Amino acid sequence: MSAKIYYDSDANLDLLKDKTIVFLGFGNQGAAQAQNLRDSGIPNEKIVVANRPDHYAEDAKSKGFNVEHDFAKAAKQADIIFLLIPDQVQPRVFNNEIAPNLKDDACIVVASGYNVFYKLLNFKPSQDIVMVAPRMIGSSVRSLYVKGKGFPCFVSSEQDGTGKALELALALSRAIGATKAGAIASSAREETAMDLFAEQALWPNIIMLFREAFSVLKEAGCSDEALCYEMWMSKEPAEIFERAAEDGFIRQLKHHSTVSQYGQLNGALNLDGSAARAHFKDILYNQVLNAKFQQEFSKIEDDLEKEGDANPLEILYQKSEASELGQAEKRVRARLAGLLAQ
Repeated sequence: MSAKIYYDSDANLDLLKDKTIVFLGFGNQGAAQAQNLRDSGIPNEKIVVANRPDHYAEDAKSKGFNVEHDFAKAAKQADIIFLLIPDQVQPRVFNNEIAPNLKDDACIVVASGYNVFYKLLNFKPSQDIVMVAPRMIGSSVRSLYVKGKGFPCFVSSEQDGTGKALELALALSRAIGATKAGAIASSAREETAMDLFAEQALWPNIIMLFREAFSVLKEAGCSDEALCYEMWMSKEPAEIFERAAEDGFIRQLKHHSTVSQYGQLNGALNLDGSAARAHFKDILYNQVLNAKFQQEFSKIEDDLEKEGDANPLEILYQKSEASELGQAEKRVRARLAGLLAQ
């Protein structure tokens, strides 16, 4: 199934005229998108950054933006509000401080489908809910805009309270620079499914494969230094993925030796993927789409702000770094600190 792709010609920036646009959060994405919006012609006085008094707020002030520390006051001004604070704190901040003060016809913009898909945010039926989700980190969103280039972005209308939700989403996508390369029609469900699937199924398996491969090769007599550099510290995997993005997932193999090409293609075709497929489907349907993961994660959200062993994420790091791979890398990095610093 092919998705519709929207370009500059599909978006009308006039829809943003006289709109007060609030950015809740001025982190990686907030800083980039606010600057792009301003450079696309949105008057600086119509952009408000809502942020706690911290270094992010100071960064916004240094870039010339109007900063409001009172979230309720910022919400009352908003015709459009970007929610660019972490997913796990969005419901508490939005439902308690933002939602009660928003206009009935306000447009709420999310960059992640998580809280919309799992229905964790309190919206009014008359409001527009849209997703404008760049698929790049904020620094790249900004640098590519400055260079006059676009970047991949998902866009959707999740609730059309005013009848103009999609039009507004496209105008905002164009204003931040996304429609120059093409904004891809998506949905909160699709974005959430793909994002959490990658985080809970695809990448955990890749981490596990590296861990087990490291152990097998170590048993075969390979040194820590050789393994760490061969497997990831040389940055070869990063180069492979960069080539895959440029040339194609399979065709990037043309940059490898003939021995490598044959080994990778033949080996992959000979592997039985049925067990992996069953595992992936279990994660997708029985963890992600049925909200089981979200419900479990919500129970530990407050603990994620704690320090040391009281933080469950810190425990996971400790367990992972205690693996043979983790300990070997620690030794290698300590031994080759000078080389790595070059």
